[in-house]
Amino acid sequence: MDDPKSEQQRILRRHQREKKELQAQIQVLKNSVPKTDKTKRKQLLQDVARMEAEMAQKHRQELEKFQDDSSLESVVEDLAKINLENRPPRPSRAHRKRERMESQERERQESIFQAEMSEHLAGFKREEEEKLAAILGARGLEMKAIPTDGHCMYRAIQDQLEFSVSVETLRCRTAGYMKQHVDEFLPFFSNPETGDSFGYDDFMIYCDNIVRTAAWGGQLELRALSHVLKTPIEVIQADSPTLVIGEEYVKKPIILVYLYHANSLGEHYNSVTPLEAGATGGALPHLR
Repeated sequence: MDDPKSEQQRILRRHQREKKELQAQIQVLKNSVPKTDKTKRKQLLQDVARMEAEMAQKHRQELEKFQDDSSLESVVEDLAKINLENRPPRPSRAHRKRERMESQERERQESIFQAEMSEHLAGFKREEEEKLAAILGARGLEMKAIPTDGHCMYRAIQDQLEFSVSVETLRCRTAGYMKQHVDEFLPFFSNPETGDSFGYDDFMIYCDNIVRTAAWGGQLELRALSHVLKTPIEVIQADSPTLVIGEEYVKKPIILVYLYHANSLGEHYNSVTPLEAGATGGALPHLR
């Protein structure tokens, strides 16, 4: 088995390769869509943002288990040295000039594309927020912003509880419930990229990461929390029906808002609050 440093080197090398491959794939996609085709261009921008966000999340999660930052920095430095040692002979002046001009043109085109993508993403975000505002307004609610720090799902739930509980406690209770009810969760635990099922050991590592890291939460964690809190959890989305988890419970539901275009990394959860000042609801559950 590789020692931690060797494993970090292997993962970082793969990350470098995957980033280059993704950029090459994106460039091919850009070249395949005419600038005059606004519909396809809009879809391209959305696809590119999704692919980059998914890769960034995947890489971040793979490196989260290495808690020693100094060790990780050492690995990055070692990789930089290896790259320098393997650098080919210095090109001629004419070659360098040509490469510089080509690089400037690529940067110009990339700058145009990024500005266009930012504009479209801002439009997607506004459209999503407008749809959500209409859905929430019909229920006498409005969205309440939650920080985008990896704990947003837990913080959104924490925000609606009538008692004080830390995010760390919610994470621990979530992981503990999932470990105690492996048969309930393992059949739905799979690789999000390939769809392949993960095994028991992978599931236990996943549960440990819920506690040890700022890993994002999803439907598995929401299912566990609905059991821990003994209350239904509703997830309101702009372009999909409201997802209700824990329908077997009859208490007043916790309501979350799921946003896909909230920030550069995409997925995010917010809380809700009554539209009218002083509006009150039924009591929410207590942890026991």
